[in-house]
Amino acid sequence: MVWYYFSAVVFNSPFLILSGRGFAFRRKQKIERQYRRLLKKRRQVPAQQGDQFTDTYPEHLKHLYLAEEEKLKKRRRKTPDDSVSSEEKLNKEAESVVTQEKFKNKTSNQKAKEEYEKIKAEHARKREEAEKRKQQREEAQRLYKKKKMEAYKILSKKTKKGQPNLNLQVEFLLQKIQQNT
Repeated sequence: MVWYYFSAVVFNSPFLILSGRGFAFRRKQKIERQYRRLLKKRRQVPAQQGDQFTDTYPEHLKHLYLAEEEKLKKRRRKTPDDSVSSEEKLNKEAESVVTQEKFKNKTSNQKAKEEYEKIKAEHARKREEAEKRKQQREEAQRLYKKKKMEAYKILSKKTKKGQPNLNLQVEFLLQKIQQNT
């Protein structure tokens, strides 16, 4: 940190200026002040966590809620065999209704999954076709290179004296004519 000392004629007193403390420093100080204010406000508000988990009902409806709680307690006291069998029946009926509805009306998520699967299958099919085309192209290139190499070997043969072998060249041309016709 660098300190600069200036004497000011206007103020008639010297003052210190900290270099490098401009806009960003002021902004940082402002945020810190706001944070401290927020902490003070939070400390002043009393916490209401004790009453959070107790049920408080409106006075004019309290008797209805209490009656409902008593009914639920009585149902829990019944024999577990009866309740389990009735619950199982209800669950099975609910599942059958849900599965029927699923087949009738598809949700947006199901539609999106089906569309995704279709697109995925289409991409896979295109990928396979591209792979087949690539293999065919490579096979054709391999055959072409093989044929060209054979032709080169035949046409580049020389006699003992280093002259081109015309007999082999004529035979090659004859074979080529016969293949075309």
